[in-house]
Amino acid sequence: MEAIRVPRVGPGRPRVRPDHILGDKGYSSKAIRAWLRRRGITHTIPERADQIRNRTRRGSLGGRPPTVDREIYEQRNVVEGCFNRLKQWRGIATRYDETADSYQAAVTLASLLMWA
Repeated sequence: MEAIRVPRVGPGRPRVRPDHILGDKGYSSKAIRAWLRRRGITHTIPERADQIRNRTRRGSLGGRPPTVDREIYEQRNVVEGCFNRLKQWRGIATRYDETADSYQAAVTLASLLMWA
């Protein structure tokens, strides 16, 4: 999460605090939610089933469930679809490249070819 950089349009250093984060249930830990709250970043991350069970088992001590806006969460489909199309490239799906730079170059080239 610390490595996220959002480039600015025009001059200036990249933003490190996005306006909103969409995440799947893999990012539903207490630590990630607390980190996002400390930084003032709003998020849409649904709870995992085991977290819901544990929270309801604790009763009023379990706290309130996090709110999830379903309309915003459905926008994740755009990103997931892009990942699925990138995984059709065998070299990207199996990560044959030895260095991170060559892997990033392969992802960039595949993205450009899909876009064109």
